[in-house]
Amino acid sequence: MQPPPPGPLGDCLRDWEDLQQDFQNIQETHRLYRLKLEELTKLQNNCTSSITRQKKRLQELALALKKCKPSLPAEAEGAAQELENQMKERQGLFFDMEAYLPKKNGFAYKDEYEKFKLYLTIILILISFTCRFLLNSRVTDAAFNFLLVWYYCTLTIRESILINNGSRIKGWWV
Repeated sequence: MQPPPPGPLGDCLRDWEDLQQDFQNIQETHRLYRLKLEELTKLQNNCTSSITRQKKRLQELALALKKCKPSLPAEAEGAAQELENQMKERQGLFFDMEAYLPKKNGFAYKDEYEKFKLYLTIILILISFTCRFLLNSRVTDAAFNFLLVWYYCTLTIRESILINNGSRIKGWWV
């Protein structure tokens, strides 16, 4: 490549070359990020399916133990009790492991949140017109205001749950 011309254009071209090099570094970092993310997703799926399999087998074992427990001799009851304790401990360990895995049904909760918002908005509009034109009393107005407060409190709670679960929604107040 030719040497950049002197002056402001040369400065711009040098800055552009620096940006190009930074962009190449960013692309490489992003490629590595995607590879690691893909690897992490595979590990999460593998871990989730392994835990599910283990839990199912543990339930089957618990059922089998429950069936054979009444017919056990007295000396084997201690071993059966120890096995039950170990199975309960294993369930707790699975719970701890699942806490680090991604939660399921996140999209279903967001979809349900959107439906809730839509339906209640329609209902609140109808009630507001009813309060304004048909039932002009303080009681209906107070009930409508209570319903509005309940609606916005519920929206705030649902939005904070969605945000904590990783959703990128904006609050109703924004």
